[in-house]
Amino acid sequence: MQDQITSHRSPLTIRPATRRDLAAIARMIAALAAHHGDAAAVDAGLLRRDGLGPGRWIDLLVADTPSGAVGYAMTHRWYRGAAGQRGLELQHLYVEAEHRGAGVGRRLIEAVVARAGAQGCSFVSIGTTPSNTAAQAIYRHLGFDAAPPPGPRFRMTLPARPTSPCPTSP
Repeated sequence: MQDQITSHRSPLTIRPATRRDLAAIARMIAALAAHHGDAAAVDAGLLRRDGLGPGRWIDLLVADTPSGAVGYAMTHRWYRGAAGQRGLELQHLYVEAEHRGAGVGRRLIEAVVARAGAQGCSFVSIGTTPSNTAAQAIYRHLGFDAAPPPGPRFRMTLPARPTSPCPTSP
């Protein structure tokens, strides 16, 4: 799947990430994490493990220009068990500052929605911080509805086992 558009800056292609994109995506993830006051631990190796190949946990799309990747979208599968509905969670959406305002983020979102439809999904979910009203306006403009907060969530951190892959099925 490739989506060729031309922004006011340069030609832009939305496509699945390849191995050559992973260092740039890791750099953008670090920039996004820093923006939120976090530190990113991911690197190209972890992205290769989790984003490429048959046992991948995430899907990565890049917004590519002749000079390289200028944005990315990271999704993972989501399932509503009671409803029996498949969906995609748009976990990360990032566009380099100098390419914002040119429709790159919108095109990444549209590509995610198209992929979700092609995979038989019945929904796409995306979140943002309460203060990011610009993103909220864009999501509404693109047809997303505000979802109620899910309530308290809990997690348990497991001991790190970098050489032991998680099983894909029981």
